[in-house]
Amino acid sequence: MNFIWSLPRFYKRLISLVVDSLFVCLAFIFAYWTRLGEFSVFKNDSVWYVLIFTIAVTLFVNIKLGLYRAILRYLTFHAFSAILLGALISALSITIFAYFFNAFVPRTVPIIYFPFLVMLCGGARLLVRAMLIQTSKKTSESVLVLGAGATGRQLSLALRQASYYRVKGFIDHDDSLVNTIIQGVPVYHSDKIGLLIKKHHIKKVLLAIPRASRSERKKVIDQLLPYAVEVLTVPDFNDIVTGKAKVSELQDVALDDLLGRDIVEPNNMLMRANITGKVVMVTGAGGSIGSELCRQIIKLQPFTLVLFDVSEFSVYQVDKELNELLGELSFSVNIVPLIGSVQLINRLKSTMKAFAVNTVYHAAAYKHVHLVEYNVVEGVRNNAFGTFYCAKAAIECGVESFVLISTDKAVRPTNVMGATKRIAELGLQALSEAEAKKAAKQEKNTRFCMVRFGNVLGSSGSVVPVFKKQISQNQPVTVTHPDIIRFFMTIPEAAQLVIQAGAMGKGGDVFVLDMGYPVKIVDLAKNLIRLSGLEVKSDANPNGDIEIQFTGLRPGEKLFEELLIGDNVQKTLHERIMTANERFLSLPEFISTMEQLDKACHDFDHEEIRNILIAAPTDFQPTDGIGDLVWNANKALEQKNENLNEGVL
Repeated sequence: MNFIWSLPRFYKRLISLVVDSLFVCLAFIFAYWTRLGEFSVFKNDSVWYVLIFTIAVTLFVNIKLGLYRAILRYLTFHAFSAILLGALISALSITIFAYFFNAFVPRTVPIIYFPFLVMLCGGARLLVRAMLIQTSKKTSESVLVLGAGATGRQLSLALRQASYYRVKGFIDHDDSLVNTIIQGVPVYHSDKIGLLIKKHHIKKVLLAIPRASRSERKKVIDQLLPYAVEVLTVPDFNDIVTGKAKVSELQDVALDDLLGRDIVEPNNMLMRANITGKVVMVTGAGGSIGSELCRQIIKLQPFTLVLFDVSEFSVYQVDKELNELLGELSFSVNIVPLIGSVQLINRLKSTMKAFAVNTVYHAAAYKHVHLVEYNVVEGVRNNAFGTFYCAKAAIECGVESFVLISTDKAVRPTNVMGATKRIAELGLQALSEAEAKKAAKQEKNTRFCMVRFGNVLGSSGSVVPVFKKQISQNQPVTVTHPDIIRFFMTIPEAAQLVIQAGAMGKGGDVFVLDMGYPVKIVDLAKNLIRLSGLEVKSDANPNGDIEIQFTGLRPGEKLFEELLIGDNVQKTLHERIMTANERFLSLPEFISTMEQLDKACHDFDHEEIRNILIAAPTDFQPTDGIGDLVWNANKALEQKNENLNEGVL
């Protein structure tokens, strides 16, 4: 049979023509025998003429109906309708040729002939199709489809056409579907997952529940975690409906589903308040949060969107992406890509003044904790001074609203990055107090607010991409500490909440986003390993696939993060946005602190920088020594020279 399957299509069609000719002969003979009980009539030449011409007409009709172009592996209802029509015309041709050749053909023979021909032609094709499917099943992988709804049925049909997957069963929690058979595939209750995985040696489970909420999907995923199966999912339902994706385009489980955090629809009024029809500027526009802010902002129809980033490549990349996105929208936005540093106040002023900026989202910051520990002065200059300069430029240029993207690491920081972000918050609070006096006099003022949240999934600093890369390369997954926990949020949700919080700011507000429940990083690593169809290698399971290695906390890293300095927190119009009242410095006190910090940075005096950060009300409590690489190298060089001098003396 493999020889026949491997023949060129031309030869396969010739075989089909020969076989169908034989079927016409057999159907004709059996019809006669059924009617008369004997074959003596075939001694008459006119009957043979009828048969020969019937064969010719049948083959011609089948060719015209496209029956020989149909691929048997993908045989559909259209092919069977063609067989029925061809057999009907073939039966009619018997009657016509019998009349012309004056042959003895009883009137019931064409009627009996018709079902015989349908059974022979249709049955043979079904038999060949079954043999082809059975051959492909020997090399295909057994899978379970979780979800017997419309999407699950579409997925099953799509997989049936492929040769690499074989659906062994549907899994569904709907009791009305359990113990039924859909498209020849049995439906089982979700309680049977473990039994089916073991029975059929399942290595992949396909999720076909695109309409389910994230919390519902997380429950399903949690049910699969104990088993060493790879979990794949169909694309988002909206992408399927809009044609952006197909049901059969299986993907890895979305990281959002691991959190089980349901989306809260954004308040359209808050989303548009500071953006629609206005000039909006995003600093750090090429970063993870900055670029997502730009994607969200452009959909809200600003008049102009100013992209501001120190990295040329980042500006190029986000500008290209936004212009492509704009091509899909029904309106136009003026996109301005600018390269510049937030440490240069003149560049900030000239930009805001030239484009008459109304709203600033300040996302520019150095955020990698250990890198800022190694580059202290640059961290202070960019995070603390950069924010202060940007805020001062906003005031001088008459910006209406200024929103700082802050971090949970600014709360009781143990590292320089967190301390510099807290300094940035103090600066905005001090400036906001001065701006409030302008508002009291009914003068034009800038509204400042800060939005504080934890880690975002998939950002440049996120552990998840690192884990996935390590798993794909079959390397050990590295976690800093077995007890380390973090709050997580998706980038799109964080960007939407930032925009909405900014619209609620009255001046000096510290907004805190509801991050949900903290996630243990080691559990996240284990889940990613299991969802990849692998097992965690440990002392209890030495035959596992991938082990988890603990590397120790990095300089300045905390086991857990906090979002609030005190307990003074209040609800807002949005259920996931809270506001906190926290202590701050007056503007003269803050300026004095910044002057001291500026001198210490200029002198490269790291001990003084640390003392100033501790003395300011940042609650900075460093857990490690000074980690600046240049400062430590200079200290080592000084010590080496000192030892050499002592040796000479």
